[in-house]
Amino acid sequence: MDKNLCTPQREEVLALVRRGGVIESRHSGHLLELEIDGKISFSLGNVTELIFPRSSVKAVQSAAMVKAGLKLDPRLLALVSASHSGSREHMDAVKQILAHAGLAETALQNSADRPLGEEERRAWGTQPPTSLAQNCSGKHAGMLLTCVVNDWSTDDYLSPAHPLQIAIRTELEVLSRETISITSVDGCGAPLFLISLLGLARAIQNLTLSKELFHLEVMNACRSHPEMVAGDGRSTTRIMRQTPGLFLKEGAEGVGVGSLLDGRTFAFKISDGSARPYATLVLAALRQFGENVTFAARAPEPIYGGIEVVGSISANF
Repeated sequence: MDKNLCTPQREEVLALVRRGGVIESRHSGHLLELEIDGKISFSLGNVTELIFPRSSVKAVQSAAMVKAGLKLDPRLLALVSASHSGSREHMDAVKQILAHAGLAETALQNSADRPLGEEERRAWGTQPPTSLAQNCSGKHAGMLLTCVVNDWSTDDYLSPAHPLQIAIRTELEVLSRETISITSVDGCGAPLFLISLLGLARAIQNLTLSKELFHLEVMNACRSHPEMVAGDGRSTTRIMRQTPGLFLKEGAEGVGVGSLLDGRTFAFKISDGSARPYATLVLAALRQFGENVTFAARAPEPIYGGIEVVGSISANF
């Protein structure tokens, strides 16, 4: 086994949590920023840290599907690249993709869950979890439609040996410029490929700068429909709306990646897997690129004492 998988790597503090003016907690991890030419302009921790990028590579998965013949309007294609909130709009859009494939909801093989969005989850109430409501259902619907277009089997579309998953793996290797050594399983049930944090940043930068039509389709769809990439009220959607040309995607276990139209790209992995400092780190990285986003009137991730805001999360760079 690669020594990087069993030996702790050097990490640095990325974000500080303050309560009452006192540092209460620290979030450590790894972060890097790439300039237009692909050179690292700033980094913290170990940029070669091997990570499971989780949902941060959904646009790469979508690009592989479009290359294989997936054809959808931009709004639906953005949903294929999404970790959606589970709104009625999102679930209806998943049904539209399945209808294009001539398949029912029962064809979805992603794990069942309740909606990811806070408001959507509250509205869901005590209903049982479903595959449709789970945040990856758009991606899985896109995978199924891609299989139908190519006359590939749909029963085993999540097998790493399936032509669809081989195409996705190949696309990730090409864009990241890395060879994938380990394949695991994501939370939704799809194959999950191990790459470095630098590889993740390179993959998204290459996707952003590519002139290939199947790459352009995916990135333009996401930029045009940020409400489908995440959902109303979510940090990803709100920041994308306020930053023209920004592509932004979060992944489980504290992964985040973003790129501007000119190719400047950032990626980070929070070592404890927390999503708490996600928006703070995104905004700090954008400020390093000269993009000042007015995210909210107060701190995007306030710390509460009762109903009072008594602290905030700040980036340590």
